[in-house]
Amino acid sequence: MSDPRRRVPRTDTLLADPRLVEAARVLGRALVKSVVAEAQQRARAGEIDPDSVAEHAVAALPATASSLRPVINATGVVVHTNLGRAPLSRAAVDAVVAAAGTTDVELDLATGRRGRRGRAALAALSRAVPTAGAVHVVNNNAAALLLTALTLAPAGSEIVLSRGELVEIGDGFRIPELLASTGSRLREVGTTNRTSLRDYAEAIGPQTGFVLKVHPSNFHVTGFTSAVGVAELAKLGAPLVVDIGSGLLCPHPVLPDEPDATSCLRDGANLVTASGDKLLGGPQAGLLLGDAELVARLRRHPAARALRVDKLTLAALEATLTGPPPPVARALVADVAELRARAESLAAALPGAEAVDCVAAVGGGGAPDVRLPSAAVSLPERYAAALRAARPPVLGRLEAGRCLLDLRTVAPEDDALLAAAVRACSS
Repeated sequence: MSDPRRRVPRTDTLLADPRLVEAARVLGRALVKSVVAEAQQRARAGEIDPDSVAEHAVAALPATASSLRPVINATGVVVHTNLGRAPLSRAAVDAVVAAAGTTDVELDLATGRRGRRGRAALAALSRAVPTAGAVHVVNNNAAALLLTALTLAPAGSEIVLSRGELVEIGDGFRIPELLASTGSRLREVGTTNRTSLRDYAEAIGPQTGFVLKVHPSNFHVTGFTSAVGVAELAKLGAPLVVDIGSGLLCPHPVLPDEPDATSCLRDGANLVTASGDKLLGGPQAGLLLGDAELVARLRRHPAARALRVDKLTLAALEATLTGPPPPVARALVADVAELRARAESLAAALPGAEAVDCVAAVGGGGAPDVRLPSAAVSLPERYAAALRAARPPVLGRLEAGRCLLDLRTVAPEDDALLAAAVRACSS
C-alpha cells in the first residue's frame, strides 16, 4: 500500500486554489503559505485526510493579516487589561478606518497650510472637561506623568508625593521608578497609611517642582488611614498634579468614589493626568488637562514629540468623545434585570447551562471595591478551555467549579455568537 503522505498536495498546487489566491491578495502570500504548510504537516501526521488539505487551510485562514484575534469578553471584568482594555465603539472603529488612509491630521484644508495636529480631538476633549484651561494628548498615562516630570521638575527638582501613593501600575512598573528615571528627586512624605497636610507643607521648598497626588486605583486601603484631598493640597501654593489614572472625566453615578478630571480641576488641581482606554472607553492615550500655561509648556517640551499619538488614536478619541456611549459606558450602567433575562434565554437554549446571579468588576485598576451585580450563563468547568479555543474565542471565569459567562461584558448583539460557540463545544 502506498504511503498516504504521498497524496499530500504540492504547495504550488494548493496556492493555485482560487480561494487561496484571493486570500493571498488580501492577507499576503507569506501568511497564506504558512497556513498551507501547517495543513500539509497535519496531513503528513495523519491528523487530516490528504485530500482535504485545501479545505483545512481555507478554514484556518485568519480574518486579517494581524495575529490578534477578536475575543468575546465574558469575564465580567469591564475594563480587562489582558483583553486590550476598553473595546472601541462602532463610531470609533469607523473613525479609525476612515483615518487609515491619507487624512488632514496636520493640514488646514481651508488655507492649505499646516494646522495643529489633532485639533478636532483636542477640541472635543476640551468640551468634555470645561474646567480645563487647555488639554494635550500623549500615548498613555505613564507618558503623561513622564512628560509632566520632565517639564515641571527638571533634573534636581523635587516631586512631593505621599508614601501611601507610591503605587505599582502593572507588570512591575512603578510610578516612583518612572518619575526617578527623568532625573527628578522624589520627596516622600507621610507614612504608608496616613499622610497629613502638614507633611506636605513641611516638604515644600525652593527645590519643589510640583506636588503629585496619585489615586491608588488598583487597591483599596481601609482601617487607620488618612489622606489629603485635592482642595486642601491646592492651598499650599506649589503646582499640584493629580493622576486620576482611570480616565473618568466627570462624576459617575455608579462610581461615586472614583476621582474625575472635572472635579479635581474645580478643586484646584493645576494639572490632571488620566488614561483614555479605561473608564473613558476610548483608545490607549494619556490625557493631560489643566492650566493653559502649564499645558503649553508640556506641548513645547522636546520629549512631547516622542510621546505624541498617531492619527488613528486621534480619530478614535474624537469619536469616543463625540459619538454614542462606548461599550464600557454601556456595561457600567447595564440593567441587571435585562442581563438576567438574557442569561435565562441563553441557558434555556444550551445543553447543561443555567442562568445564575453573579458579581462583575470594573477592572483596569479602577474602583477595586465596587461590585457590579450581574447575571451569567453557568456551564461545567470543562467548557472554559474549549471556549478559549473557539472561533471566536470566548473568555469566561471559573467560580466554584463552574465556568461563568458573565453577560455584563458581552454585547447583546454577540449573544448569538456566544451561543454558537457553546454549542460547538458541546458537540
